[in-house]
Amino acid sequence: MVNTTAAAQGGALRLASLNHISVVCRSLESSLAFYCDVLGFFPIRRPGSFDFDGAWLFNFGIGVHLLQAEDPESMPPKKTDIDPKDNHISFTCESLEVVQRRLKEMGIQYVQRRVEEGGIYVDQLFFHDPDGFMVEVCTCDNLPVIPLVPAPLCKRPTAASKQQFTVPVAVADPAPAKTTGGGCVGEEVAASAMMACPEQASVQV
Repeated sequence: MVNTTAAAQGGALRLASLNHISVVCRSLESSLAFYCDVLGFFPIRRPGSFDFDGAWLFNFGIGVHLLQAEDPESMPPKKTDIDPKDNHISFTCESLEVVQRRLKEMGIQYVQRRVEEGGIYVDQLFFHDPDGFMVEVCTCDNLPVIPLVPAPLCKRPTAASKQQFTVPVAVADPAPAKTTGGGCVGEEVAASAMMACPEQASVQV
C-alpha cells in the first residue's frame, strides 16, 4: 500500500518523460511487422546481454519494447471486440482521414468515435495489434491541457518537437561500461545504448 502521507509531504516522483512501453507478444515476427509497417516504428540496437527474444523499436519520441512470450499458448485469449475504454496507447496524427484510408487498405478492423467538448471535436480510431492490445489514433491535441490542480505549465509538443528520429550510422564501440535501470525488466544495459536516441537524453516538455 502506498504511504499517501509521505507522498504528499515529499511530492511526486521527479520524472522527465515517457521512455517506452513493453508489449509481450505471441509472435515477435508478427508484432515487428505491425509496429514497423503499420505504425511506422523502426528497430534500434538492443542490448546483447539479454537471454530472451525481443526487439526494441523507436519513433515519435518513445520506444516500444517487444518481448517474445516464452509460452504463447498460456497467454490470455486474444481480444476480438474493440472497446475504446480498454487499456491502450494513443497517437496523434497529421490527417485522420489518411490514417483511416490506410487502415481500410491494409484490412485492419477499427472502431471510430467522436467526442465533443465546448464546441471542440476530437475524432478517434481504435484498432488492435496482433495480440489484441489496443492502439488509438486521434486528434486529442485539439483540446487544450487545462490542469485541475496547481501544476507546472502544461503544453503539448509542437510539430517541430515531434520530428522523427534519424537513424545514426552504426559505429563499433569498445566494450562499454555497464549500468542498470535502463532496460525493460531490470537487465544490465550498455551505457552507449541508453544514449542512442537524442530525444531520450533530454527532458521533454
